[in-house]
Amino acid sequence: MEVTVESIDRVAIDLGFIQVYWYGVIIIAGVLLGLWIAMRESERRGLPKETLVDLVLVAVPISIIVARIYYVIFNWDYYIENPGKIIAIREGGLAMHGVLIGAVLTIFVFAKLRDISFWKLADILAPSIILGQAIGRWGNFINQEAHGGPVSREFLESLYLPDFIINQMYIEGTYFHPTFLYESLWNFAGFIVLMSLRRTNLRRGELFITYIIYYSFGRFFIEGMRTDSLMLTDELRMAQVISVVLIFVAIMIIFYRRKKGYANIRYLDKSM
Repeated sequence: MEVTVESIDRVAIDLGFIQVYWYGVIIIAGVLLGLWIAMRESERRGLPKETLVDLVLVAVPISIIVARIYYVIFNWDYYIENPGKIIAIREGGLAMHGVLIGAVLTIFVFAKLRDISFWKLADILAPSIILGQAIGRWGNFINQEAHGGPVSREFLESLYLPDFIINQMYIEGTYFHPTFLYESLWNFAGFIVLMSLRRTNLRRGELFITYIIYYSFGRFFIEGMRTDSLMLTDELRMAQVISVVLIFVAIMIIFYRRKKGYANIRYLDKSM
């Protein structure tokens, strides 16, 4: 017997002449909440909140563009046949590692232009970035993407998930692992960890580096469950490779900065 399960409409608002998709609404919500948190912290750290607004206004579009380019490159066989889909961001397809690359590059250039410490800016933004990632995964949920392999409805019910999540994981006649949820919860927990750690007066830069290590560790294992991973080769998932590289590089940066005396300034220091 065919099972009928109602899924959530991807369109949040339909005005006839224009449609607003949940994917975009959720991303904007994550950006605004993250910006609000970063602005509050920037003032506490002696940095005008307008500086964070200027940075985010540049970083968000650049990060989205880089994330899309990243995604398209590793799905080139599809997009070479469907070039019109390259700019169809509302359908999904923003690689989180692409977002991270775009954000880091933008922060680095912005810091140089404004004569502000890159690490100071990165530390202030770290909790906001991981919170934005946690919220953004719900855009994947609406689009029914970034999920894992097939499971039974009974398995999903055993996780005590609400019906709206279980129903949305019913795709083309099959239930799937809600890996979007696993990563979202991992990132929400990471947000709490980072917000707590910034009270401990870490060395400048190490809050952001902790974010890199924490996020990459969780992403490595969750990525192994997904069925739509971007592949480097037939056997290697791109996100897992990058996660391992990021963890290694982050740890090396900690040791290098401490050894060279570049990490003597503390997080709570208000110097630029």
